[in-house]
Amino acid sequence: MTSTTTASAPATVAAGAPARTAFTAAGLVTVLLGAALPIIDFFIVNVALPTINADLHASTATLELVVAAYGIAYSVLLVLGGRLGDTFGRRRLFLLGLTLFTLTSLACGVAPNATTLVVARAAQGAASALLLPQVLSIIQAGTSGERRSRALGMFGATGGVATVVGQLLGGALVAADVWGWSWRPIFLVNVPIGLVGLLLARRTVPESRATNPLGVDRWGTALLAISLLSLLVPLMEGRALGWPWWTIALLVLFPFAVYAFARVELRLERAGGTPLLPPSLLKTASVRHGLTVAVPYFGVFGSFMFIYAVTLQDGLHFGPLGAGLALTPMAVAYFTTSLLSSRVVTRLGRKVVPIGGAILTAGTAVLAGSSLLAWPDLSIWQLTPAMVLMGIGNGLTSSTLFRVILSRVPTDLAGVGSGVLTTTQQTSLALGVAVFGSLFASLSESSVMGFKGAFVLVIGILTVLALLVTWLARKLPDPR
Repeated sequence: MTSTTTASAPATVAAGAPARTAFTAAGLVTVLLGAALPIIDFFIVNVALPTINADLHASTATLELVVAAYGIAYSVLLVLGGRLGDTFGRRRLFLLGLTLFTLTSLACGVAPNATTLVVARAAQGAASALLLPQVLSIIQAGTSGERRSRALGMFGATGGVATVVGQLLGGALVAADVWGWSWRPIFLVNVPIGLVGLLLARRTVPESRATNPLGVDRWGTALLAISLLSLLVPLMEGRALGWPWWTIALLVLFPFAVYAFARVELRLERAGGTPLLPPSLLKTASVRHGLTVAVPYFGVFGSFMFIYAVTLQDGLHFGPLGAGLALTPMAVAYFTTSLLSSRVVTRLGRKVVPIGGAILTAGTAVLAGSSLLAWPDLSIWQLTPAMVLMGIGNGLTSSTLFRVILSRVPTDLAGVGSGVLTTTQQTSLALGVAVFGSLFASLSESSVMGFKGAFVLVIGILTVLALLVTWLARKLPDPR
């Protein structure tokens, strides 16, 4: 199928599959709930790390693995998760992913030690990789036209707000110390929500799959996994471990693994096979330009959320609940703007993402200026103007990016397209945390800079990257 095929073709069901039900508003809410859970869980740990450390007496490297194991497993398996949904049924994989996510959340919540928690987090990330790609695929296959635009806008809103809510909810649960369980409720809360989601999904989510399932590209899957692991593992763990030789070796391996992956995929497609990541998909203007913008954008977003949470608690001593509350203005602005983004796109078209990037740039600049002038007496009210600007900027940018990238992906490649997008998103989030989180940690421990200097400098760098997003977004195709 060529890249000119539109994504508005009707979804298809393989012969012998159950009859499809309509993709109703209740079905959309259900899959968005499924989308929110993995994203919340990626960020909910940020505000709980000091408490987990105090309870389990973990080393710095092990503590970082609590975050990294989830993100690495998630990123490595996302594209495969989308392909499996196309082949075996998106509803079936959604239910399987949500079931496994619920069970692994329970395992995290009852983990007796740090090693068990790391293993459970990796399994939880793998479950998320089965679950999340199905959400975009189900939306792609079950909607068209303006209804699809609204649904993708709501997906963008869900992703952004879930990120902020993750840290807010994490702070509230840790501060409440429910039944004396300390940090454990941040994982256990997923269990009842997951069970409700399973009941709703069985009733409201229609089945769909590709007309001609593409199968599993074993070599492509293995080489993609090696590529991502060779980059993410050393960047996320190298500093904490003192950069042992194997972390350097993995970084040296990374470009060769990427080259081998690209060659295998190109050769397989030319031979008429079904590569994990069809190179022709990247030739689609919406995908190519959209991912170019997505990488720096999500890198900025992920690193900001991590650095902000650490600064609020360790630098400004807000505590876990205060740190969560400081993000509330951003969450409200993000959610409201995302819901309105579809109407804004209808009027302004390709201008929306550059406008969102410009507002985001203004927000990070205001945050850096406020911190420079008022530190260490910054209050939630003094942070609110920057948070509102950043919420509006993220709401316009994130929601519209999803719409742009997926606008011209063929329905039969919905799982592949959503897998590529979510892999890019999660990898960029992890890279942002690894690169700028490590830079911030090093600078904040310096007697010269301290928390104030480190925070202002890194936020200043993120401001420059947000400006880059604004510039790159000018080349995006019109999503209307």
